[in-house]
Amino acid sequence: MIIPSDKEYTQTKRIMLGTEKMKQEFVPLAEWIDKTYGVRTVNIIYDTLDDKRPRIQICFEFEKEKNKFLTNDISYFDNEKQKAIAEKFSETIQMQGLSKKTKSLFNLFGNNKKGRYLTEDLFVIYGAFEPIAKMEATDKITAKQTDNFKKSFNNLDIWTISIGFTIPTFFMYTEDKIKKYDKPEIKSDWADQYYALIKPFDDFNYFKREEIQILLDSKENFDNNYESNWYYYYK
Repeated sequence: MIIPSDKEYTQTKRIMLGTEKMKQEFVPLAEWIDKTYGVRTVNIIYDTLDDKRPRIQICFEFEKEKNKFLTNDISYFDNEKQKAIAEKFSETIQMQGLSKKTKSLFNLFGNNKKGRYLTEDLFVIYGAFEPIAKMEATDKITAKQTDNFKKSFNNLDIWTISIGFTIPTFFMYTEDKIKKYDKPEIKSDWADQYYALIKPFDDFNYFKREEIQILLDSKENFDNNYESNWYYYYK
């Protein structure tokens, strides 16, 4: 899950809200992951790549939990943990009689109705719910509300306020004006006001005042270096 509209996110959100549960056949794996690695698995999602290679996404609540399974090098994923989880998935699925083999004669003739999950060459990936939920909260702020928020400062030096990836950026008209407002007391006051704006949309209480960041930029920079284009700016 990458954005709020992803079906993996919407399903996991229902689990977080208590209106749906993780598939029962994945609970043994989730419990093992939690006990082994000291995390909380919210959901496990199974699919196949190009209808061939099986894949599971382990969904945690927080980014810091997901990061336990990643590396800082080019491999990105911790291969040992991937392997251990894949083996445990295969074990738990087989114990429940839910595994199926690729190119099995039973599958070809529709006789292996109980077998639902491929387990060979399993690809394991991870997701975190919190950052997507924060993105969804940000997306709920309408353009009109953002404009009214900007107007509430009654400050002619502010060209616009853009909220990208949950972080608000205050755009001054010129680079020189940034220096005027790049002060802890000013940014703290603006963070207070942004916190008040975002909090009504924060369904899971993920936004913490002490974590709110305020970025400063300028229309001058936006025009000169990004061709006045938001796509280029946030690319």
